[in-house]
Amino acid sequence: MSDFTDLLFEAEKLTHEIEDTAELPKVDRSLRQVLEASNELYTRVAQVGAKDIQANLLLGSKGVDLPRIAQKLDIISSKRTFESIEPVDDVDVLASLENESRNCLVSASDEEHKKCYLAINEQNWEHIRGEWKQEKRKILNAMIGPSGNFITPDKHKHMFIEPGVVSSLMGSEETVYASKLIEYNLALSRGMSKPNAVHFFAKASEEFKDTKVNEMWEMIKYMTELPTFPFGSDPVAIRGTDAIIETMANQGRKYLENRYKVYMGNIINENLLRAQRGGIPGTYPLVRSFVGIRLQGEYLGLQDGQIDERPLWPMVYYCLRSGDLGAALHCLKSASVDCQNLIKILELKLNNRSKAEIFKHETNVKFDYRRFIRNSTDPFKRIVWAVLGCCDALDEHTEVAKTADDYLWLKLSLVRIDVDKEDHVDYKELQKTIIDEYGETHYDAMNQPHLYFQVLVLTGQFEAAFEFLSRIERYRVHAVHMAIALNEIYLLAGPSDCSSPLLCIDPADPKPYRRLNIVRLIMIYVRKFELICYNETLHYFYLLNKFSDSHGRTMYMICVSDLVQESREYERFFGKVQRGGVRTKGLLDEFHNPEVTPERVANFVAEQLVDKGLFEDAIDLYDIANNQSEVLSLLCTLLSQVVHLPPQEGSLRNRVHCRVREIYNRYCSDGFKCPPNIVASFTALKDLLVFFDHYHSKQYMMALKNLIDLQLVPLRMEDLDERVGNFKKLNVDVCKVIPDVLLATMNILYEHYQKIKSNEFIPTRLKDLSVDAQLEDIRSQAKVITNFTGMLPYRMPGDTNSRLVQMEILMH
Repeated sequence: MSDFTDLLFEAEKLTHEIEDTAELPKVDRSLRQVLEASNELYTRVAQVGAKDIQANLLLGSKGVDLPRIAQKLDIISSKRTFESIEPVDDVDVLASLENESRNCLVSASDEEHKKCYLAINEQNWEHIRGEWKQEKRKILNAMIGPSGNFITPDKHKHMFIEPGVVSSLMGSEETVYASKLIEYNLALSRGMSKPNAVHFFAKASEEFKDTKVNEMWEMIKYMTELPTFPFGSDPVAIRGTDAIIETMANQGRKYLENRYKVYMGNIINENLLRAQRGGIPGTYPLVRSFVGIRLQGEYLGLQDGQIDERPLWPMVYYCLRSGDLGAALHCLKSASVDCQNLIKILELKLNNRSKAEIFKHETNVKFDYRRFIRNSTDPFKRIVWAVLGCCDALDEHTEVAKTADDYLWLKLSLVRIDVDKEDHVDYKELQKTIIDEYGETHYDAMNQPHLYFQVLVLTGQFEAAFEFLSRIERYRVHAVHMAIALNEIYLLAGPSDCSSPLLCIDPADPKPYRRLNIVRLIMIYVRKFELICYNETLHYFYLLNKFSDSHGRTMYMICVSDLVQESREYERFFGKVQRGGVRTKGLLDEFHNPEVTPERVANFVAEQLVDKGLFEDAIDLYDIANNQSEVLSLLCTLLSQVVHLPPQEGSLRNRVHCRVREIYNRYCSDGFKCPPNIVASFTALKDLLVFFDHYHSKQYMMALKNLIDLQLVPLRMEDLDERVGNFKKLNVDVCKVIPDVLLATMNILYEHYQKIKSNEFIPTRLKDLSVDAQLEDIRSQAKVITNFTGMLPYRMPGDTNSRLVQMEILMH
C-alpha cells in the first residue's frame, strides 16, 4: 500500500496529462530559487507600479501588448510636426527641390506680410498716440492753475463752459474787439505809425458800459506807463531791473490812490448834509469832509489833538492815502506836534530830491518810531509814521488798512530799492506772497475775479492775471485782448517753446515770474468762430507772425495752414489763378508783409497737403505759389496712376486731364520756369493721355500715330537701340506707364492682325502689299515690341512679359 507522497505524485502527473503539457519538462525549484524569483517579481511590481500591472493584466486579457503600444507612440511623437506643402518621395529630387523652393517663397512672403502688418499697425498706433497726446495736452493746459498745479474742480459751475452757452458765432464784445484788431493790423500793414495797443483796445472797451471791465483796463493803462521795451528783449529780465520795479510799484500805488480819491468823493456825494464840504476844490477839503463822515466815534485813543476840527493823524493818513503829499504836509505844519523829520521827508519827496537824503531822514524816523510811536494808541499815527519812515514792514495795521486795496497800498508804499536794511518790503517777495502764499483761495477768486485780477496786475504779475481771467467765460475775451495789447508793446513774458502750457514757470526765471503762452491763448480763443469768421480769425493769427516753432516755421503760417486745410476754402483764402495767369485776391492779400506773403503761405500749405496725400489740392496751391516744378511733378505723379484708365465722367482721370490741359496752355504761353526734365516728363504723359483716349475709343490708327510721335516704343527694328537708350533717360513716372503702353500697343497690333486676316481692314501704308506681307509686317512690329521689353533695364510688373509674348505667338 503506497503512502501519501506517492498519491500526491500520481495526482500531479494526471493533472499534467489532462492539460496537455506533457511535452514540457518538469521543473523543480529549490527554496532559494523560489525566493529569488519572488524578489525579482516584487522588484518589478515596485518599479512599474500596481496600476501598470493592472493595465497590463486588463489589456493583456484582450490581446493588446501595452509595452509595444508605448514604443509606437514614442516613434510617432518623435516625427516632425510640419511636413512639406506637397509630400513627395525622398527619391524624387526635382519634386523635392520644387517643394523646397515653394516653401521658401511662402515663408518669405509670410514673413514680409507680418513685417508689413506690424509696421502699419505701429504707425497707426503712433498716429493715434500723437492725437491723444495733443488732446491730453489741451486738457492738462485747461486744468493748470496760476500756481502751476492742477485745479481741483469745486462747486463753482461758472468756472466751466456750459455746453448750452457755447456759441459758434461771435458775440457783441468779440465783434467790437475783432473790428478794432482788424483796424490795428491794417494800420501796421500799410506802414502807418504803430498805435499804442493798450489805449487802442481800452478805448474799444468803453463801448461795453461795464464798470468792472473799464477798471481792469484802467489798471493796465497805469501799469504799462513804463519806459519802452525793445523788440526781442526778455520782458522778465527787464521787469526785474531796479528802475522798472520802482516804476511799477509807484504806478500801482498811484492807481490805488486815485481810486481812493474817487471813492471818497462818492461817499461824500452820498452824505452831502453830513459832509458839509462847501465849494472849495482840492484834496484837503475832500479829506476833511470824508473824515467827518468816516470817524464817528469808531476809533478810540486818537492823539495829538485836531486841526480844523478834525483829528490830526486821520487827516494826514487820508491825505497820503489819496496821494496828495502837499495836503499831508499842510496838515503836519498846521499841527502843534513836533514831527520835523516827517515834514522834511514830505518836502524832499515833493521836490524830487535824491534818495540818499530821504533815506537819511527815514533812519531818524525809524529810531523815533521804535522808541515812541510803536506802542501808540493812535492807529493812524502808527501807520503814517510807518509809511513815511518805512518802519515795521511786517505790521499790517489791520485797524486802519481793512481792505485788500489798503493792504496793497501799504505794502507798495513800503517797497524800497537798493536798501541794505531789512525793514522794508521787497517787491518780488510781495509778488510771491500774493500768488503763492495767498493765491486764489484767500481772495475767493472765483467769486471775486475782479479783486484777484487787481492784486496780480498792480504787483506786475500780468501773465498770471490774464491766465486766471481767461478761465472765466465772462472775462475771457477781455483777458485775451489785454494779453495781445501787452504783447504788442513787448511787455508780456512768453515761453521759448510755443507748445508749452498756457501758463508755465521757467526754471531760469527768478521766482515767482510766470510766462504766458499767448500763441495757445489765441488759438483757444478763436476756436469757437474760426470756421465761420475767417477774416477775423486770420487777423488774430497774424499777431503770431513773430513766433516760431522748433523747426523755425512761423506760427502764423502753421495756424493758417491748419485753418485752410480744415475749411478747404482755398479760393477764399488765396484767390484763384485765371486762365491768363493772373491771380484774384483772397483774404490773405490784406496783409502786406513780405515775410508771410500769400504765395509763401500757399506753398507751405501745399507741402502739408502733399504729406497727407491730397495731391489735387496741393497742385492748386502750388500753382498759386507759382511753384511750377512742384505743380508739374505732382501732375506727373497723378498721371502715372490714371493715364492708362478709360475716361469716365467725374473720375480722377478726367479731373486731372482738365487740369493738365489748363496748366499746359497757360505755362506754354507764359513760358516754363522749371527744369527741362520735368517739362519733358509732363509733356510725354500729357501726350500719353491722348494716346489712351484714342485707344479706349478704338481709334487705333490715331493712337499709333501719337505713339510714333512720342518716340517711346519702337515699331521698327532699326529704332530698337535708340528707344532703349531713350528709356534710360525717362523720369520714373513715365517709366511706370510704359508697361501699359506696351500692352495697349500689342493689343492694337493684334486687333489689326485679326482684321487683316479676315479681310476687314487694310492699313493705308500696306495697301500695295499682299495679305501675307501685311501679316508679316504686323508680326515684325510685335517682335520688335517683345525684344524691346526684354532689353529694358526695368522690371515689368505682374504678367506683362508673358501677355506680350502670348499675343505675339497668337499672330503666328
